[in-house]
Amino acid sequence: MQNGSRRQGRELAIKILFSLFEDQSSLDHVLETFWNNFRFNNDILGDPMDEVELPVKEDIRLFTEELVRGVATHREQLDQVIDEFSTNWSLERMSRVDLAILRMGAFELLFQPQTPTSVVINEAVEVGKRYGTQETPSFVNGLLDKVSRIYRPKSS
Repeated sequence: MQNGSRRQGRELAIKILFSLFEDQSSLDHVLETFWNNFRFNNDILGDPMDEVELPVKEDIRLFTEELVRGVATHREQLDQVIDEFSTNWSLERMSRVDLAILRMGAFELLFQPQTPTSVVINEAVEVGKRYGTQETPSFVNGLLDKVSRIYRPKSS
C-alpha cells in the first residue's frame, strides 16, 4: 500500500471515529452505514472542487477498517494511555476530532509495531492539520511523542 493510500485510510478512519462513539449501533452497522452513505469526492484525491462519487480502493477500505476496529476494540486502554499523558486535559475536555486522532495514533503506536513511530506521529499531525484546529497539530504531536517514549523507546 502506498503512503498516500495509508493517509487516505487514516483520514477516512478519523471521519468514522469522529461519530462512532456517539452512535449506539454496532460497529459493523456504523461501518456499513458509512460505506453505503458517505459520498466521496476528489477531495480525497486532492481536488475539493470536483464533486463526484468515487469508489474507495479495497486496500484503503481494509486499512481504514483495521484502524477503526482496532481503536474500538482497545478504546478503554487507549483512553487510559491518552489520559495518562495529557497534561491539564481530561478526555471530556478534548475536542472530538483531537480525541479521534489521538486514539488512532495511540492505537498504531501500541498495536501496530510495523509502522515506524515517526510515521505514526507525522501522519496524525498531518490529519490534525487538515481536520483539527490550529492547536491540534502541536497538541497531537506532543502527546503522541510522550506515548511513544514509553511504549516505543527504541523505535524509529
